Amino acid sequence: MAESAKPTPQLELFNSMTKKKELFEPLVEGKVRMYVCGVTPYDFSHIGHARAYVAFDVLYRYLKFLGYEVEYVRNFTDIDDKIIKRANEAGETVTSLSSRFINEFLLDMAQLQCLPPTCEPRVTDHIEHIIELITKIMENGKAYAMEGDVYFSVDTFPEYLSLSGRKLDHNLAGSRVAVDTRKRNPADFALWKAAKEGEPFWDSPWGRGRPGWHIECSAMSAHYLGHVFDIHGGGKDLIFPHHENELAQSRAAYPESEVKCWMHNGFVNKDDQKMSKSDKNFFTIRDIIDLYHPMALRFFLMRTHYRGDVNHSDKALEIASDRVYYIYQTLYDCEEVLSQYRGENISVPVPVEEQDMVNKHHSEFLESMADDLRTTDVLDGFTDLLKAINSNLNDFKKLQQKLEQQKKKQQQQKQQKQKQQQAQKQPEEYIQAMFALETEIKNKISILGLMPPSSLAEALKQLKDKALKRAGLTEELLQEQIEQRTAARKNKQFDVSDQIRKQLGSKGIALMDEPTGTVWRPCEPESE
Repeated sequence: MAESAKPTPQLELFNSMTKKKELFEPLVEGKVRMYVCGVTPYDFSHIGHARAYVAFDVLYRYLKFLGYEVEYVRNFTDIDDKIIKRANEAGETVTSLSSRFINEFLLDMAQLQCLPPTCEPRVTDHIEHIIELITKIMENGKAYAMEGDVYFSVDTFPEYLSLSGRKLDHNLAGSRVAVDTRKRNPADFALWKAAKEGEPFWDSPWGRGRPGWHIECSAMSAHYLGHVFDIHGGGKDLIFPHHENELAQSRAAYPESEVKCWMHNGFVNKDDQKMSKSDKNFFTIRDIIDLYHPMALRFFLMRTHYRGDVNHSDKALEIASDRVYYIYQTLYDCEEVLSQYRGENISVPVPVEEQDMVNKHHSEFLESMADDLRTTDVLDGFTDLLKAINSNLNDFKKLQQKLEQQKKKQQQQKQQKQKQQQAQKQPEEYIQAMFALETEIKNKISILGLMPPSSLAEALKQLKDKALKRAGLTEELLQEQIEQRTAARKNKQFDVSDQIRKQLGSKGIALMDEPTGTVWRPCEPESE
């Protein structure tokens, strides 16, 4: 019992600036200010977006669990070359297209159970703040205007590239945009772009135009969180140039600007190759949750530490889906048995073995999360508790059957009860053990955002529906095959019945023969 009284270990996070794990100490005690770079909404969001926002949702949830009041800002870059191009192709306005895909993105985030941030600002609502920031940078002699464009001068900022650790001559100037020969240094980047024919624009001291990409986040993070805040996050592809340029802009305007901890998540690869639209190995969130439960996708993403690269494969998603089904089925079975005892006041304490197991799990969960959010270890850590629930369920059901039989044998009841008391747990102890194990698992998967929003029964049905879809079957077609197998077994055609079972197993459908008949559950597809 002593373990549960241990103090919560202090959170350590890997800081991309210092390249090491550091003790997380917020600037204001009890409060955390966090900014995460959001999407450019010109299309449906892809699995790389899910990777980033699930990772920072886990951090957000854990900070809240630790008792912090978290101000979490995640922006929308709703004006951009890609949006303009796509809107023109679709024959709609930039605002219409970006708003539509913002709404689609928010639906995806809700499906993945990413909590809504405190604030989700749009660039187009902050043009005034962006112009003010550019003006300040120019006043400080760190930027210059040319023919309606404004550029940041990297030569005036000696700290440039301190985040990425690159060298200036290693800059791939023009890799994203055409090289502008008017620039003082090829590495100088746009703060403001002069308006082009047919593009949206805003009036500014330098003429009509629109913001550059990097200035937006500097302006919005300062507006909502101040010049010094706790955490700035995003994918590791944003370290350069986006976050490097943000850092330069913010400090060029206000030298006191500082992010205490820069955090970056890894990529998503497809079968060990980086995902890209050009290679046609690119998946939207919608593509995946069409075939897999959203919690299976969330679990899959969390199975890899947030700083590592996730390797997307059908097999990995099948394993994640199977694992989520096992967790929910175990909890559902436990709920069913415990439902009749929930209102009872059972005075028997939780058995020592299970209490120790719960205390150990609680302690290890906190230690893993405190060590830079080691979600891989956390998810693996549920195994023993789930096994313990199933073991208690089986033993409890056997004991119930035994007690039923005892009632029929009144003359032996006293003698058998004495033996049973010496040999094993009482029914109340099983109940208390299952309550304790169930509570621990539910509490922890809730912190991780993996508890289904609907009932466990509904989540299990959804997982089964997705499994049928992946197998190319309907419930009716599956029942037909189950009936054919049952008939074959009755006729002692075991080669036929085995073949049906194997064929279904290869499609991710496992058959289980029970006294009441054959039932099925999703499984990881077996090789034929």
